[in-house]
Amino acid sequence: MVAAMSEFDPYGEPVPPVDNSIAGERASKWLKSAGTSVFWVLVVGIVVARAAFFEPGQFSFEGAVAWAQELVALVAL
Repeated sequence: MVAAMSEFDPYGEPVPPVDNSIAGERASKWLKSAGTSVFWVLVVGIVVARAAFFEPGQFSFEGAVAWAQELVALVAL
């Protein structure tokens, strides 16, 4: 019996045939949909939470400039 090349791995060992079942495809599609949904729910939740609890005075441009000047002063020493 002559075997096809795809039935052996690069080291010459026989590879068992792959069982392509429909149940595996359904589970894979369901898992992909569930994972994508969870990701986007988290993204929307984080964006909404940041918008709800954002304090404009805390992250001001003047504060960033002062921090950068202090950092330059420390490095220059």
